[in-house]
Amino acid sequence: MSLFIRTALAAAFTLLAVNTTSAQTPTPPALPDPAATSVDALGWMKGFPPAPDKLITFDNPAGGVFPRTRWSFSHVRETVPTANVWRGNGAASPLPAGTSPVQIEAVTFKPLGSDQTLNFAQMISGTYTDGILVLHRGKVVYEKYFGALTAERPHIAMSVTKSFVGTLAAILADEGKLDPAAPVTKYIPELKDTAYGDATVRQVMDMTVGVHYSENYADPKAEIWDYARAGGMLTQGQNYTGPKSFYEFLVTLKKEGEHGEAFAYKTVNAEVLAWIVRRASNQSLADLLSEKIWRRIGAEQDAYFMVDRIGTESGGGGLNTVLRDLARFGETMRNGGRAPNGQQAIPKAVVEDIQRGGDPAKFVKAGYPLLKGWSYRDMWWVSHNPHGAFMARGIHGQSIYVDPKAEMVIVRYAAHPVAANGANDPLTLPAFQAMAEALMRP
Repeated sequence: MSLFIRTALAAAFTLLAVNTTSAQTPTPPALPDPAATSVDALGWMKGFPPAPDKLITFDNPAGGVFPRTRWSFSHVRETVPTANVWRGNGAASPLPAGTSPVQIEAVTFKPLGSDQTLNFAQMISGTYTDGILVLHRGKVVYEKYFGALTAERPHIAMSVTKSFVGTLAAILADEGKLDPAAPVTKYIPELKDTAYGDATVRQVMDMTVGVHYSENYADPKAEIWDYARAGGMLTQGQNYTGPKSFYEFLVTLKKEGEHGEAFAYKTVNAEVLAWIVRRASNQSLADLLSEKIWRRIGAEQDAYFMVDRIGTESGGGGLNTVLRDLARFGETMRNGGRAPNGQQAIPKAVVEDIQRGGDPAKFVKAGYPLLKGWSYRDMWWVSHNPHGAFMARGIHGQSIYVDPKAEMVIVRYAAHPVAANGANDPLTLPAFQAMAEALMRP
């Protein structure tokens, strides 16, 4: 990574630290060189068998640590159990190649909190991108893969998964199978003595639940790690006595604060919502996603979920897809639910409700200084900017960025060494906006 990019990122992190009260604020990291930490440079999992010091396995705690994640994020199925999301037996919907009116990699922008100028190519390399695809008016104007990722290989979507779960809940609500105004206990009576005992489904969908749970990835004692161990995302160890499934973990959560007052991003809300949609539909999450979205958008590959020891899919961050199918989903959302194959895959009313967003006054209380004026609705991040852009976001740099005014969708998979999106946003958000403006020029 060039000194130019390092300096720009340092300025952006300084801005982030000064202008927030959030306990999750990342400190300016000493970022390693992306080229020097690539799979090819370090030789992860090369050879038959790989050398012992280049081996990545689930039971090795270092297997989930950067720079090994530059391999493991593109090879999840080889290390943990999964549940398949069938694409159906129809033809894949078209993603035709197009010609960009601008030179994509040369589009320039200023990182948040910096007066320096970078270009799109520098954003790509500086944020440890594994794959990126730009759609303009439904045509692929840019597509590149790096490291372990290839066009046919799924990559973990992390919390982009939540936006799929939120969309499924909104679809069930549109079909009359789920009532957002109902108490959570209508669908999951097992949660009556937990934080969710007096919460509504809508409060879960918009993450305004008061629950004692920390998402601070920098804190080794945060509940996010207990959740991950229960769900089989981390090794439990021989002497482990805690919850051994997502369900067992969710029934331990206690209330903290009041519901409905403020947005608070917590992965357990997505897992509760995944439980709700299973109960409302009487289907597994994998089967429901296949039926309601994956087959309808004309996905070209099956997707899959990470699962816990009893086969329960992770609705908070366990979905894996190929990049092109992520683009198909993003394009479907841009077009009001109409997929690239012409099918109305998602009800238009569902997409319109997401685009309207939630309450920015509730969102601002969460302390996201780089997301001023944003809100959260149905597990989507809504910018409320002049273009009406909205996003699905995942740690380490996963994203679907939909810009309706620019008729643009950008999807990206990455393996950034810092989990929190504050490490990516200073480069990616202005780069995405600059690309939208460039594509709109006559």
